[in-house]
Amino acid sequence: MKKSILLAIFASGLFCQTAPLVDILHITPRVYVLSNAHVHTEPGKSIPQASIVIRDGIIGEVGSKIAVPADATVLDMGGAHIYSGFIDGWVEVKTEAVQRTSRSHWNDLVHPEWVASDYYTYDEGKVDDLHSQGFTQIHVVPDDGIFRGQSSIIDLNAKASITSPIVSQIMDYKIRERGSSEYPRALLGTIAVMRQTLYDSEWYAESHAIYAKYPDKNEPITENVSLDVLGKARADKAPFFIRTEHETAASRAIAYAREFELKLWLLGSGYEYRRLSDIAKANPFIVLPLNYPGKPDISNPQRALQYRIEQLKHWDMAPDNAQKLVKSGLSIAFTTEGLKSPKQFRKNLILSVQRGLDEDAALAALTTTPAKRFGLSKTHGKIETGYHANLVVVDGSYFDESNAIKSVWVKGNKYDIEPGSGLLLPGEWNFSMNGMSGLLKLKGKPSKLSGALTIDTSVIDIKNLNVDGNQMTWTAKLDAEDFPGITRYSGKVENDTMLGFATNSHGDKFPFEGTNFKAAEANKIIKASASNLSVVYPEGAYGFGNTPDQPHSILIDNATIWTSGPQGILKDWDMLIIDGKISKIARDIKIPANNDVLIDGRGKFITAGIIDAHSHTAAASINESAQSVTSEVRIKDVLVPDDISIYRQLAGGTTTINVLHGSGNAIGGHNAVIKLRWGSNAQGLLLEGAAPGIKFALGENVKYDRYFKRYPQTRMGVEQIIRDAFTRARDYDQNLKSYAKKSRWRKTLIPPRKDLELDALVEVLDGKRLVNAHAYQQDEILMLLRVAEDFDFRVAKFEHVLEGYKVAERLAEHGAGGSSFADWWAYKFETYDGIPYNGALMHEAGVLVSFNSDDDEIARRLNLEAAKGVKYGGMSEIDALNMVTINSAKQLKIDKWVGSLEEGKDADFVVWSGHPLSTQSICAETWIDGRQYFSLQKDAELRTRDRLIRQDLIQKILDSEDDGNIAPEAPAPLSTNKDIIKCLWEDDMLREGGLK
Repeated sequence: MKKSILLAIFASGLFCQTAPLVDILHITPRVYVLSNAHVHTEPGKSIPQASIVIRDGIIGEVGSKIAVPADATVLDMGGAHIYSGFIDGWVEVKTEAVQRTSRSHWNDLVHPEWVASDYYTYDEGKVDDLHSQGFTQIHVVPDDGIFRGQSSIIDLNAKASITSPIVSQIMDYKIRERGSSEYPRALLGTIAVMRQTLYDSEWYAESHAIYAKYPDKNEPITENVSLDVLGKARADKAPFFIRTEHETAASRAIAYAREFELKLWLLGSGYEYRRLSDIAKANPFIVLPLNYPGKPDISNPQRALQYRIEQLKHWDMAPDNAQKLVKSGLSIAFTTEGLKSPKQFRKNLILSVQRGLDEDAALAALTTTPAKRFGLSKTHGKIETGYHANLVVVDGSYFDESNAIKSVWVKGNKYDIEPGSGLLLPGEWNFSMNGMSGLLKLKGKPSKLSGALTIDTSVIDIKNLNVDGNQMTWTAKLDAEDFPGITRYSGKVENDTMLGFATNSHGDKFPFEGTNFKAAEANKIIKASASNLSVVYPEGAYGFGNTPDQPHSILIDNATIWTSGPQGILKDWDMLIIDGKISKIARDIKIPANNDVLIDGRGKFITAGIIDAHSHTAAASINESAQSVTSEVRIKDVLVPDDISIYRQLAGGTTTINVLHGSGNAIGGHNAVIKLRWGSNAQGLLLEGAAPGIKFALGENVKYDRYFKRYPQTRMGVEQIIRDAFTRARDYDQNLKSYAKKSRWRKTLIPPRKDLELDALVEVLDGKRLVNAHAYQQDEILMLLRVAEDFDFRVAKFEHVLEGYKVAERLAEHGAGGSSFADWWAYKFETYDGIPYNGALMHEAGVLVSFNSDDDEIARRLNLEAAKGVKYGGMSEIDALNMVTINSAKQLKIDKWVGSLEEGKDADFVVWSGHPLSTQSICAETWIDGRQYFSLQKDAELRTRDRLIRQDLIQKILDSEDDGNIAPEAPAPLSTNKDIIKCLWEDDMLREGGLK
């Protein structure tokens, strides 16, 4: 039987040859026995004093008692530990200058057909670095694009053997470089491309199937290899592997995978611990970089203030991320991606192990887990009969940094590691032997060391210096009494200590020892422990440890209640809240039994939570400006739940905001109405049931030629592109309805392609999506009203609308609202005719008017913007406050839940220290859904907590050693110009590492 196996292996080597033979056939038997080793067959299982038989790159036998084949070369491993070869889960390959064809996708960032192994080139230096950490295989991925292409598994040998040519589809939230005019150029557009492309792949597969049956009834479909590959990947349930840079990006990937029912893999970021429960629920496979942040530069107290507290906490908590993921039940693998050098990998992994990551879990993440996920579990990841001989040989446990990695084996071929590469040999050593003491100086690389021994004043050159693992030998001529002639030295290095024997010319042995002065500090074993800090939500300043409680009952007693509803202002009244809803507003409400919270309202004023009808807070991307019509993009895809502006606006009584696309497009993207539920994830911010909306824009911003460099560049062009878009949408809608009505068509004709851009416009035509239109000048306001009426839809509200007072009666006739600034005007040419009486004049003409912020700072004091309605135009106080409460709610069609204090509505309210329109009043408490999200008392407690955490972290950082990782940069102050052009803002902060 063994003979048959041997012949089969021989035959496979002979007949699997694909390249032509140049001369005569050479068959070199590759049979080895690695004996006297501690073999870790798989995580949690090992065999001491074992041997491994390797024949032609395959493991033949493993055990403590095995017969040595007659043709084997026996290698005594000297008790070394042997592990299955490690697999790096993400290694990028360059894909520059790839030829595109007529079958390629229209967008140059979409190329799922590319295969990573086609672009991989062997780089000896990079391979040596990976070998030095124990890696024998890599999962290679294309380095650029939104749909980057297909990943591959490659062996780390000179042949670059391809183990698996196709493993997964690689995706990334690619944002083009600043200045690009190509679509997409913002995160909004990138996610829209991701969604549209998968819908297109579904349509392409369905259409091809129909065309194949009925070619006589359909026009041929334009070949598209990208859509073909994606369709097959989805049909085969291939993994979609999405690169993330932070925990919010992971949440976006999870939402995307859920929408299209994808098998989700993530390239982790190291921030997963911040939203661990959300990620664990989705249960993706995560390839985790160990790119821990280096020591922040906080030696200068002023510079230290630039570091945000979440940065300082991440420095302390990042090494615990892996063990938190494992304990949550997630499947992980590791990668060297993101490290300054792959040689930092082992050090960082050992740090995580010291801080609580189980060694077996760490080993599984290097071997069995990636092997299983990448489809290699029957051939890789274990040391077992029939598996490939990919091995790592270490002097001792891999998780003890003092143990050198001696070699790796790839498909049965041995690759020696740079001798002593894990040792700190070069430097100065305090040397002592037989009563003599001196200084041993070593310099150069471990493979090419030189040195000298200084005793008293004598400097003696050392010769024949050789390093093998942690063993070293040399010779020197001392000419001392006990050391005549040439003396031979043999020692072993462990950490900062050298121990050994010197043998003189007579054969007498004398012990010697040495201590490396600098290495003793640099190579000391760190007795690390997990961070004692807790995660807060969101991570950083003012984060909550838990979601605020929702008391069963809350009674506000004897307060002045500004209802913004039919009851008007109620003095010395009570309000009862039950389970997050307003239950009763009356005088002298009896305190319920077991009442949870009693708010003493004496001298206090209660209002509904303020609603900002036009905001860009909490969005990582505002404009997709590469095209003028981008109704396919969605603000909800780019929400940033940890934007500190959320908390700041809560401190000003704002509870709900309408987050809009910017004003760089004639037709922009979907809005998102959110409640400022500080600490929730992005999904938790959304106000469920809110009417969907979309942003239009007119005027200077849309035709901003020097910035966008695309059509339209005149106001006439703006009108025409809007008319064109709705004409296309109307035709598209008719085609969809006609196709849906006729079952015969559905069987024999190719269906209309789903178009996310036109879907949103059809919703506008059907009255299902509200139009919010940025406009200033009266002529443009009238133009859009005519366009809307021509296409039989209504403009819900005009934004800014500074010349609304000129056409107020026309706005009222159409039924359009106006969401204006209280007193901004003359900041650019088209606003020169703006006046502070605009809001009051529109209100008097019967227009539903609100005051908005369009600015993170103004949103913190919208009560004072409302007060300007009293100053300019003589509004009543009630009408003025309504401008930022019930009027905003009515404009957004959310008034059945929020905007006023009425029985049955959500308990979104603000407790003011005084009159809500007074500059001297302070927001004392802000409640949403009957949960307290802000209070002066809680704010003081959070400030104290964060100050103490910062102080402790600074001391810990100052006392720590440089760990060799890349130190984070202190964030630069944001440009003051950012807010001025907020509506034109793109993804600059994303590029600069600001918002996530």
